[in-house]
Amino acid sequence: MEWSQIHALLNLLFRWFHVIAGIAWIGQTYLFNWMEKTLPKEIDPKADNNVSGQLWMVHGGGFYFVEKQKIPKLMPRTLHWFKWESALTWISGMFLLIIVYYMGGLMFEPGSELTELTAGLIGIGVLIVGYLVYHFLWTSPLGKNEIVGSTISFLLTIALFIGLDQIFSSRAAMMHIGAVFGTIMTANVWMIILPAQRQMIAATEKGEKPDMSLAGKARRCSKHNTYMSIPVIFIMISNHFPVTTYGNSYNWLVLGFFIVLGWLAAKWMRG
Repeated sequence: MEWSQIHALLNLLFRWFHVIAGIAWIGQTYLFNWMEKTLPKEIDPKADNNVSGQLWMVHGGGFYFVEKQKIPKLMPRTLHWFKWESALTWISGMFLLIIVYYMGGLMFEPGSELTELTAGLIGIGVLIVGYLVYHFLWTSPLGKNEIVGSTISFLLTIALFIGLDQIFSSRAAMMHIGAVFGTIMTANVWMIILPAQRQMIAATEKGEKPDMSLAGKARRCSKHNTYMSIPVIFIMISNHFPVTTYGNSYNWLVLGFFIVLGWLAAKWMRG
């Protein structure tokens, strides 16, 4: 089998896996967001003060009762975590980025002086720096005001795209904005949300009161992930419409529209 055939096969396999893993991740994200919005509306008056929401659901012939506790009182024998969806989505996305862009000749326009290795290293560096900038912004005093933090994030994202568009092909530049968002979302899950939840559980098991500020940090990151998820989907689909997206003379404006529209959609879905 020739390399071109192997390359095409890997492209297809990782693309399938990435889409399926992404559906699982985004699907459970929006299910929990919907529950967060709906749970407080249906609390049984007989429930104790620790219960902040209850919900009856039906699906596929089964009936489900969900209860949200402010502080976990009863630790179940099996605690179900939602974490591997994000990890598998990001890992498969990175393999796809390597195969299609870093090894596929799509990182730069013909005639560019960049090598694939140099372009790939710059791309990976952008993902790392992108997360660090996000982290420092939203843990700084500026990030305490959502409007200020969101405005700065938006402007930095557009500036990053314009800069990458001078180095990479427009398609690769836009795809790397999506990759930065995906990296931030995954890092939020594994570096903020999961550690915070583990610390709260550990405190409960010791009979101590959990630090509820950890829940606040995890909730904020989860909210950010919701707002980034739809722009990521828009960017992924943009590959199929080059004339009106990354190939447009005003591609930075198109990207800005993607982001704002995604934020509005996420706000509506969160309620």
